[in-house]
Amino acid sequence: MGKHVKTLIKTLKRKLFLFLLIVLDAVLVHFSLFFSFYLRFEGNIATQYYEQYSSTWIEVTAICLLSFVFFRLYDRLWRFASIGELLSITFATFIGTMGVLFYTFMMGNPYPRSIYIIFWLLLTSLIGFSRLVFRASGDFAETFRYIKNGKKRVLVVGAGHAGSMVIKEFKQNPELEMIPVGLIDDDRTKHGLSIYGVKVLGGREKIPQVVEAKKVEEIIIAMPSADRREVKRIAEICYSTKCRVKIVPGIYELLNGRVDVKRIRDVKIEDLLGREPVKINMEAAAGYLKGKTVLVTGAGGSIGSELVRQAARFEPELILLFDISENGVFELEHELKRNFPRQKYIPIIGSIRDLAKVEEVFAKYRPEVVFHAAAHKHVPLMELNPKEAVKNNVFGTLHVAETAKKYRAERFILISTDKAVNPTNVMGASKRVAEIIIQMMAKSGDTRFAAVRFGNVLGSAGSVIPLFRKQIEAGGPITVTHPEVTRYFMTIPEAVQLVIQAGAMAKGGEIFVLDMGEPVKILDLAREMIRLSGLEPEKDIKIEFIGLRPGEKLHEELFYDKEDVIKTEFEKIYLARTDESFAEFKKELEYLINTFMPSDPEVKMMFSKFDAKLFMQDGKKITVLP
Repeated sequence: MGKHVKTLIKTLKRKLFLFLLIVLDAVLVHFSLFFSFYLRFEGNIATQYYEQYSSTWIEVTAICLLSFVFFRLYDRLWRFASIGELLSITFATFIGTMGVLFYTFMMGNPYPRSIYIIFWLLLTSLIGFSRLVFRASGDFAETFRYIKNGKKRVLVVGAGHAGSMVIKEFKQNPELEMIPVGLIDDDRTKHGLSIYGVKVLGGREKIPQVVEAKKVEEIIIAMPSADRREVKRIAEICYSTKCRVKIVPGIYELLNGRVDVKRIRDVKIEDLLGREPVKINMEAAAGYLKGKTVLVTGAGGSIGSELVRQAARFEPELILLFDISENGVFELEHELKRNFPRQKYIPIIGSIRDLAKVEEVFAKYRPEVVFHAAAHKHVPLMELNPKEAVKNNVFGTLHVAETAKKYRAERFILISTDKAVNPTNVMGASKRVAEIIIQMMAKSGDTRFAAVRFGNVLGSAGSVIPLFRKQIEAGGPITVTHPEVTRYFMTIPEAVQLVIQAGAMAKGGEIFVLDMGEPVKILDLAREMIRLSGLEPEKDIKIEFIGLRPGEKLHEELFYDKEDVIKTEFEKIYLARTDESFAEFKKELEYLINTFMPSDPEVKMMFSKFDAKLFMQDGKKITVLP
């Protein structure tokens, strides 16, 4: 009941305001007409002209009000008036004046010509000024309400389009409980200017001073087109003030290119990587997915689930969610229902090591595009369980790849890793063998096989970021293996864009590699994460060095020495090409087995299956499956 009463009161207030606005406009039209005669005759209006005015003012008022209605001047929120509203007023008063001119000539009672010009100028000025008063009073009321209600005081860094949109949103939406107290921009030509009543107070060096003087509680970095190195430098200054820091996401995250305060979020470690994300025209790259049946193995994992999300944007006919983890598929299924209600999908619980299951899926659904993300990926765990790494990463890949070839899938994309380059652990070695399988498969048949090799993925399950976050939440310490250890990093969406792009570029046998810039020191990453939490490294959160774990390298690599590195049409995507033979493949697999599980009878039995002719020999296509 209370809600309906509030709605009724709000409606009545709106109608009352509209009525008063029309009355005010009628008064202003009448005043403009009278004062036009007064100015024209310098205060001495002759009787005939006074009679002319008094006999037509009602009709003139009606004509102008009709013009205002036609131009929808009464359908606008004048508290938020801008240039568009000013233009509407100008057109409305001009057409109203033309209507008055037409009416008076038709009635054989025209005014002196200069009256029409004076009337239009006066009417435009008065109507425009009245709306300006509404806006100014609204801004003043909001500012008073901010102060009275103790709204959060915000400093916006960036006085460009994004910054102005943030200011405008805060001004227009008092329920956000934010009061912008200043802007910061390094462009000196903007210093001292105002945007929506908020002044640009100086460059980034002024941030600590402004925070103290204005009692700022939160800083928003509104520079979506700035590179990450620039954002990192500004964020470091902001964090030194102890204020909470938020950010408008980068352009690569704003898919529609529009800034929205709902997208403003806490600064993430991804924003401070110091490397620009690869920008891919996904609309052009992902055209091969439209109307297709897409199989994603490992669909419940970090990469697999993001592959499903991004693929769903391009309207495939059907997505097959294949994973051994029912929890991951269950969560992904509910997300698809919520975000992609029209997308058809089928959850399939199964293992890529189960050849019969893989065969059943391909026979029933005939997928045309396969993204193979299923794999064991944790280096220390696989050192303790080498047989599982081989069974899953090698033989599981073989099952899916050979079945894709058998059922003539159009494309098969393997998710690989930088740990496959000169591997020192069983996980990396198993992924290297998987890469060679893809290269060998590509030598025959209609399926385009390719692999995508990239470094660590920020935020993926089991990665260092969630681990550090949990350690910080627990009060520390953060554990780092070695002070000099480095890794290549990329975000999950970026990694998946690369995978989808690889599917479009694949001709057969390629390994695509992203230029990931300079590797990041894990120690620096730990320190940044502590600062992001509003704490001080070593003071609030300790950092401990625990030594490299079994199988771990100090530094990862992206290419083999023997690989040819070829530039592609995309600036930061490279092609690693080498001509692998069956002998090379068998040598790699034999090394993997003899090094990590020399006496395991089950693996030895698996390996014996490769004694037959494999992949292709003497120009003949031969299946590898027993």
